[in-house]
Amino acid sequence: MNYLGVGVSPGNVPVYHGTNLKVIDRRVRVVELVLRCVICGLSVLAAVLVGTDTQVKEIFSIQKKARFTDMKAIVFLVVANGVAAAYSLVQGVRCVVGMVRGSVLFSKPLAWAIFSGDQAMAYLNVAAVGAATQSAVFAKLGQTELQWMKICSMYGKFCNQIGEGIAMALLVSLSMVVLSCISAFSLFRLYGSSKAKNNSGR
Repeated sequence: MNYLGVGVSPGNVPVYHGTNLKVIDRRVRVVELVLRCVICGLSVLAAVLVGTDTQVKEIFSIQKKARFTDMKAIVFLVVANGVAAAYSLVQGVRCVVGMVRGSVLFSKPLAWAIFSGDQAMAYLNVAAVGAATQSAVFAKLGQTELQWMKICSMYGKFCNQIGEGIAMALLVSLSMVVLSCISAFSLFRLYGSSKAKNNSGR
């Protein structure tokens, strides 16, 4: 039986489900908040590194300027990191408000919304990093079969800064994957707690 959130274990030892749930939820939210802050900071850094990257090179008395907009995959990377930064900022504020109020996430629709958003952000960032990495490899090594030149041999500074931005974006992607696992745990534990309550009420 279950009275006032107190259950009885098979060994007749009282188990305070409500208290345990609050402790677990608080620990999860602390980890979630740290990850969201890290993602927000790294996303802004990656977007700034790539978005402000330019280099002018004089070729046969003609000045050629390399910009991140010259490669669509790099533009996609900047946009994806900008979206990730804004999303993480909003979710970080939600975490702070929840921790200040001391509330526990019981709403399944909200949990599903957070889980779906985190999954979408994870897929978006992984795809952006993959596309940008492929473009960077072509810029570094070229493609003789398609007569693509080794761009980085001419624009070394530009390529180095792009590489740093991709590295930051990779960290963002890995953090988003971990965060999506945490949001999955936060969602599916609600179904586990509902099942436990149903069993205890029988």
